[in-house]
Amino acid sequence: MPVIAVSTHLAAILSAVEPLATEQRPLERARGRVLRHPVHAAVDVPGFDNSAMDGFAVRVDDVATVPVTLRVAADLPAGTSRNPALRPGEAARIMTGAPVPTDATAVVPFEDTRDGLVGSLSETTVLVAPRVRGAHIRRRGSDTAAGAVVVPAGVRLTAARIAAIAASGTASVEVARAPRVAVISTGSELVAPGTPLDHGQIPESNSFLLAGLAEEAGAEVVLRASVGDEGDGPRASIAEAERLGADIVVFSGGVSAGAYEVVKNSLGDLLSFVQVAMQPARPQGFGRTPAGTLVFGLPGNPVSAAVSFEVFVRPALRALEGEVGDDRTVVRVPLAEGWRVRVDRLQYVPVRLDRTDPAAWRAVPPAPGTRGSTRGLGDADGYAVIPPGERDLEPGDLVEVRLA
Repeated sequence: MPVIAVSTHLAAILSAVEPLATEQRPLERARGRVLRHPVHAAVDVPGFDNSAMDGFAVRVDDVATVPVTLRVAADLPAGTSRNPALRPGEAARIMTGAPVPTDATAVVPFEDTRDGLVGSLSETTVLVAPRVRGAHIRRRGSDTAAGAVVVPAGVRLTAARIAAIAASGTASVEVARAPRVAVISTGSELVAPGTPLDHGQIPESNSFLLAGLAEEAGAEVVLRASVGDEGDGPRASIAEAERLGADIVVFSGGVSAGAYEVVKNSLGDLLSFVQVAMQPARPQGFGRTPAGTLVFGLPGNPVSAAVSFEVFVRPALRALEGEVGDDRTVVRVPLAEGWRVRVDRLQYVPVRLDRTDPAAWRAVPPAPGTRGSTRGLGDADGYAVIPPGERDLEPGDLVEVRLA
């Protein structure tokens, strides 16, 4: 079987993705979803000239020479609608966020006056003149002008983005619904965690791994199950997943070249099975059902399954939601120890970041003997991506790490 590039397999997957339908959601129920249309400010932010400090609204010409004592003509808390006139020699006590009087041309903070807040309702003595006209005044529309884009389409809504949308006067947004995912582990040796083990049995863990990764990616897991190596369990699992509305079905195990590869043996008419130039996770399967459900066949080794999810399933989930760009932070850090480079395949190495020296992080690969197990994943901060090459890497060589 010919070996294909990672990019070739990923392109085939993404070409099969059809973006999910959108739904209108109030802001309080939109966090974590992907925005499908840009949000434009409905109002100026801020909506009026307001004070950036607690202090006194003044006329700059009155405080050009200091110290100078001014009569306090008004008291303006945040939320007031008053716009008092200020005559020469007058000031208004003003709190942060309150509208600045039209006659005022700067704000003097309390700390730049002799007595500060104490006795400030009658007069104040200014000790430090404002550096510029307009000092400590936030101008109308200086954050965002009405009609400007507040949050672009294709980004996942964080608490900060939702706050920016709310501040701009918008109460609801159009987002993609959460993708629905079914996760199926395969293998007759698998039993539920906590079950007494017979000889040859192992606790099943991949479904917990892949379901957790799917949820961390913003998906809703509608089915998590396990099937044996005989019979037509995978096909029945797909039928159940589609009954539950799944957009993606992810199998782990049963895709290699052995005699009991249940996914490969039972779904050969539905999935294409390929060899991808990567390590780990060389064998991969992918297809689409007549109903449009995307089906992934991933290797059963835990690290291979996790890498496969990161490289192939996660991008498909993001494409379903219409998310753009790369949501993973990438850092270049030196290796803490050497690594053997393959000339024929891309390597994905789970690594821990040693932050002992804040100015010089290091990527620490898993210890020998743990590199294909969940133990190797347990303390990983991300994946070092090591391209094919002719020279093995030495301690101190830089690698690119995609943070999980």
